[in-house]
Amino acid sequence: MAGRGPQIRRRRSVPIPRAVGCGLLLLLCGCAGGAPSTLDPGGVGARRVADFWWLLFWISVAVFVEVMALLVWALVFRRHPRRRLDRSDPVRFVVVAGAGLPFVVLLAVYGLGLRDLAALAQPETPPAVTVEVTGHKWWWEVRYAGVDGATANEIRIPVGEPVRVRLRTADVLHSFWVPQLMPKTDLIAGKIRETWLHAERPGEYRGQCAEYCGLQHAHMAFLVVARPRAEFDAWLARLAEPAPAPDSDAERRGRQAFLQSACVACHTVRGTSATGTVGPDLSMLGARWSLGAGAVPNDGGHLGGWIANSQTVKPGNAMPPQPVDAAALPDLIAYLESLR
Repeated sequence: MAGRGPQIRRRRSVPIPRAVGCGLLLLLCGCAGGAPSTLDPGGVGARRVADFWWLLFWISVAVFVEVMALLVWALVFRRHPRRRLDRSDPVRFVVVAGAGLPFVVLLAVYGLGLRDLAALAQPETPPAVTVEVTGHKWWWEVRYAGVDGATANEIRIPVGEPVRVRLRTADVLHSFWVPQLMPKTDLIAGKIRETWLHAERPGEYRGQCAEYCGLQHAHMAFLVVARPRAEFDAWLARLAEPAPAPDSDAERRGRQAFLQSACVACHTVRGTSATGTVGPDLSMLGARWSLGAGAVPNDGGHLGGWIANSQTVKPGNAMPPQPVDAAALPDLIAYLESLR
């Protein structure tokens, strides 16, 4: 029996380092480098959310400190049984600290929350640009009011101006979320939802579908690109124009291979006979940030793999393997990369 005491103490001390290690591991899991965060706002809407989050955080810190102080005081008080309180003291303490103070804090937080909700409902100035976004499994179709062209998985907006975003879904429920610019807005079948974006500084802000929508929900990302007004206007003008004509023999052969393939049944390339509407418009494919809505980078190697068999890259997507001749594939890649 005498030898069990130290042994038991050693057994109890073993889980402590493990618990600390697990806690640190959980903290590090939430620190993914480069991940978009609402606490790093780049727009007016996200800044309101971040400010409100920090308010709640510091209130919780104050409550935690108060509770810990009261706990220490109670432990010290119990060690001195001669100390006695007036019977009215605990009652006043419970009324003030347990009811009155929480009521004031909650009322103030509720009022600030209502103020921020009202501010997030509409921008301060009427938007001059309207973007129409349709969620598909699993990509985003992007169009601009008054412009015939379309793009996919990329939304361009002018810096310093509010932009209206009209949202709809073509199939299941999706959710439009740009953490650094605006809270999420759900896309509901049969309804048109609206939100707005207002970037305070130029940059690229990653967005994501925030409503589980099937097998490739995680690969349903998009990019919001905020640029100065002149640069945005130039890009919008290019969006309405036909796709650029091939410059090289390889690009010309690639365009011929594209127009003779099954791709034209699903995709559009403006200015050509390809007018399909099932898949994304490819007229500016070469300038896009990724393939498959964030599945892989947009480069020649990944583009070739995507054309040959996109199911190996993004299983479950609507594009079947394409029987492209191996000799024609480099020319087809060259043509698609020239579409900017």
